[in-house]
Amino acid sequence: MTPPPEPNPTAGEAAFMAELRRLKAWSGLSYRELERAAAAAGEVLPYSTAATMLRRDRLPRETVLVAFVVACGLGAEAVRPWVAVRRELVMGPVPAPAPQPTVPVRRSPLRLALVTAAAAVAVLAGAGASAIGAVSVQEEQTVEDVRHP
Repeated sequence: MTPPPEPNPTAGEAAFMAELRRLKAWSGLSYRELERAAAAAGEVLPYSTAATMLRRDRLPRETVLVAFVVACGLGAEAVRPWVAVRRELVMGPVPAPAPQPTVPVRRSPLRLALVTAAAAVAVLAGAGASAIGAVSVQEEQTVEDVRHP
């Protein structure tokens, strides 16, 4: 027996429905037999719903699709691609993220000079602050002698 058809997300709704018709033909079941097979699998699929679904080129509700695919004899793993393709057809393909344009970084000579000057000022200011706070050893001894005679 040939394998069941696979859904094609790029083909559109009408092609998806044609694949569902092929799946029914592959199963070899009548609409009444599909109803019983769905019930045996714990799904609800009235024969009239299945017949109406396959006469149209509109996508079925997801619950009807799942019941139909299971009734046709496919397992849970085989249902997932059908549901995924249906969702993609309903919502449209997920757009790929747009590439971010690369902007060349230009370093102006003036900016570089300003950054260098600011860094130099910061270094000198830090050195000056530490020089102001520095106390010689002799000054420390003098202060110590005054505190503890």
